[in-house]
Order: sequence, then structure tokens, then C-alpha cells
Amino acid sequence: MRGFYIIFASLVVMGLGFWAYQENYATQNVLKKVSHLQREIGHQREELAVLKAEWAYLNRPERLRDLAEINFDRLGLLPFQPEQFGRVDQVAFPQEEDLILELTDAVDVVGSLEAIQQ
Repeated sequence: MRGFYIIFASLVVMGLGFWAYQENYATQNVLKKVSHLQREIGHQREELAVLKAEWAYLNRPERLRDLAEINFDRLGLLPFQPEQFGRVDQVAFPQEEDLILELTDAVDVVGSLEAIQQ
């Protein structure tokens, strides 16, 4: 009976060793993926910074003014004048009863989703 326990214990130790070995490689795989994703995030952030710089360069007021002058005959763009701006009390906000909606007709959303998926 003592030999059975020794064999059983050694099988358990070998099984646990195999499990630890598998977990080690799975962990290393996940760490490689995380590292790859972090590098990719860094590259995307760099690209975003470049795109923001390009956007700022293209939206320079003097450049936009020159483009508006060049394309005035087609677009008719003029600079804003102070009298074009209004006050908040001049805005016609909707009445409170217009904002309340009565939902009487139910819409079959599931049926429309099934039609889209097909």
C-alpha cells in the first residue's frame, strides 16, 4: 500500500509540474501579446500626434483666409461680423409640451435586426 501512495504522489507531482509548465508558457504568450499591444498603442499615439499637428497646420487662420479669398466666387465665404451673433434670449427653444413624446405604437426592433443580419 505504501508503494501505491508513492506512485500516486509522484504522478500528482508530475501532473502539477506539467500544469505549471503549461501555465508558464501561457503566461509568457499573454505577456508577449500585451507587449505587442502596448507597442502598437504607442505607434497609434504617435500617429495621432502627427495627425493633430497636420490638422493644426491645415487649420491655420491665414491659410483658411487665403482659401476663402481664392474660392470666393464659388463659396461666397465672408468673415463673421459682430451683428451676426445673437443672444441666448433670442433663441427659440421648444415648448415643454413639444418635448414630451407619447409612445403609442410599439416598434418591432428584433424583426428589423433580423432583416439587417440577413
